[in-house]
Amino acid sequence: MDWKDKLQAMLPDNAKFEPLPSENVEKQENKSLIKQHLRIELDKRKGKPATLILGFEGSDEELKNFARQLKTTCGAGGSTRDGEILIQGDVRKKIADMLETGGYKIKRINF
Repeated sequence: MDWKDKLQAMLPDNAKFEPLPSENVEKQENKSLIKQHLRIELDKRKGKPATLILGFEGSDEELKNFARQLKTTCGAGGSTRDGEILIQGDVRKKIADMLETGGYKIKRINF
């Protein structure tokens, strides 16, 4: 007996448990995001190395959430702007490995 069956047993007889529609929408958004072709390249800002992820297509909210995940994984700061994610430091390998295991298609520039 899984948690859905237990929840159904707790509800009145005429009520039926249905998953929230937001769960299905989130899965569809993730599928469309994975089909994107992202470019990873090294840039220098004020003499310091920075990793750029280009080619992200989606809303500003999705861009910020995606950048937050990348920054947390790399343990570095960064910013987002116009579909571009900037991560401080040369973390191209780490980001490329993470995106490839996540199913994204990437193109490596200047590796």
